Amino acid sequence: MVRPTLKKQIPNLQEVIKETAWKQIAQVGAPALSLRAIARELKITAPAIYNYFPDRDALVTALIMDAYRSFGDWQFEGRDSAPLGEHAKRLKGIGVAYRNWAHEYPQRYQLIFGTPIPGYVYPAETVFPASSHAITPLFSVVEEIRLAEKLIIKSFKPVKKEYEPHFEMWRTSMGSLHPQTHFVAMLIWSRVHGIVSLELQGNIPLFGEDGHALFLAQVQSMISEFIKE
Repeated sequence: MVRPTLKKQIPNLQEVIKETAWKQIAQVGAPALSLRAIARELKITAPAIYNYFPDRDALVTALIMDAYRSFGDWQFEGRDSAPLGEHAKRLKGIGVAYRNWAHEYPQRYQLIFGTPIPGYVYPAETVFPASSHAITPLFSVVEEIRLAEKLIIKSFKPVKKEYEPHFEMWRTSMGSLHPQTHFVAMLIWSRVHGIVSLELQGNIPLFGEDGHALFLAQVQSMISEFIKE
């Protein structure tokens, strides 16, 4: 009898490896991620995994990029749940999607923003297209608000010189956005990210029946602060 090929046994091995990696991260944490342990769970040989991911770092990078893409997709959907011109609703849609995704996929959120994995070197240029996808919805709405002359901003400072190369990557990826747009978007992101991260770590009480009242209050505060009536 001819033994079935690996491809027939697991039609999409690359995706199965990544899903198994996420399960492993949920169980033992990202620093303990092991290609050999994944191979044992899938009952395949280690070289079968190495055909797709030559080492642990390659797998971690792929997981980070997938997480960023999914994160961005949710925020684009949240943004587009309201029509163009409905600035407050579009901004709120992004914020709610941000929080919902983080609570739905806490391991993915922590892999993107959590404690660095010992020995892992983050390949910024490789990951950048995926990471910029995750921030583009917010940048785009803030730019819409600015172009509509509805953006409230009293003053802003230019980016530090040593950060210019990364800032230039953003400009190349998202177009010639005004520096004010970058400044306000970063303020909004840092506040949203702060509350969500504290929530996931269990460091702040959850208000309201479903726990997101504090978050929505912050979103509404930012809408009032940055968007003209």
